[in-house]
Amino acid sequence: MAEAPQRSDGQLTETTLSSETVYQGSFLRVKRDRVVLPDGAEAAREYIVHPGAAVMVPLFDDGTVLIERQFRYPLRQVFVEVPAGKRDHGEQFIETAQRELLEETGYVAREWAYLARLHPAIGFADEVLEIYLCRGLEYRGRQLDDGEFLELEAVSVDWLMDAIRAGTLTDVKTQIVAFWLDRLRSGAWPWPEFRPASA
Repeated sequence: MAEAPQRSDGQLTETTLSSETVYQGSFLRVKRDRVVLPDGAEAAREYIVHPGAAVMVPLFDDGTVLIERQFRYPLRQVFVEVPAGKRDHGEQFIETAQRELLEETGYVAREWAYLARLHPAIGFADEVLEIYLCRGLEYRGRQLDDGEFLELEAVSVDWLMDAIRAGTLTDVKTQIVAFWLDRLRSGAWPWPEFRPASA
């Protein structure tokens, strides 16, 4: 088998010349930069600056997964999603995950395992998602933010996979989680190491 040619990312890198904030909201910031392209030409780059978010995959002892149903205004429809929440300034992703799990679902988890990192919108945002599995769930009561409305439901991995095939589960993070869970339960991929929740 032939070896893959050695490549240097430096041949593709764009260099920032200037950067300006064109919109600052309470949550997101939009920036417009001028860059030098690999061939020496200049171009504009517009993108969203996002604080990052944690994705939680709450696993019940019977193998079901806790999901949310939430109205997402940009697309004007209700989506099925695994729980997720944005990171506060200075917060570690695991801290976000543990805080948001309690706030959105009312559950705390005894054990956590890091699963994966995602960049869901690389063409127009710097958003980073870190995904965690959690188990040993205990209900303590939800603490939803003002104006936040969610419905919770426990579903099987088969339900998630069927919803993907039917075209009714279109949220990308939840699709990726479903494929991970399907591979883990089949034994095709090893389960990550679970650790006790931080104090």
